[in-house]
Amino acid sequence: MGYFGGKFDLIVQRLVEIWSNIPFLYIVIIVASILRPTFGILLGIFVVFSWTNMTYYMRTATYREKERDYTAAARVLGASTSRIIFTHIMPNTISTIVTFMPFTIVGAISSLTALDFLGFGVPPPTPSWGELLKRGLDNLNSPWIVTSAFGGLVVVLVLITFIGEAIREAFDPKKFTTYE
Repeated sequence: MGYFGGKFDLIVQRLVEIWSNIPFLYIVIIVASILRPTFGILLGIFVVFSWTNMTYYMRTATYREKERDYTAAARVLGASTSRIIFTHIMPNTISTIVTFMPFTIVGAISSLTALDFLGFGVPPPTPSWGELLKRGLDNLNSPWIVTSAFGGLVVVLVLITFIGEAIREAFDPKKFTTYE
């Protein structure tokens, strides 16, 4: 969208906005009432609905990289559109995806935990953070259940954020370039 611009960008961005306004929780409740939700089905629903927020940032980064001198030079030299996109623009915009990916993963884990806690997640015999928190709430005389589940969840979410930050620094193009 960001590379082609014009009417194509406008139409596809409006479709993305329409898709992003579909309520995620209602879709999960409908699927849970029709099918027995498994981890794969819930992961598929997360994938279908979680990409829309990143399109705004990727579109902006693509607009910025499309106007750089190296993209114009590749165009003048006769590089195809796919070559310009995949060898010049994508490597320079990948840091945007890497930056937002840990937050997307943390949001998905938190949503899945909340859905499991509310009873719309994976079925009860399947172990999950939400199921542990629900059992801890049912057994308030055993506080170590909630404490260990909550502590484990916090540790996992913080570690994912730190790992994502380290990967983002590794992909940072400003660290390895002298372009001004």
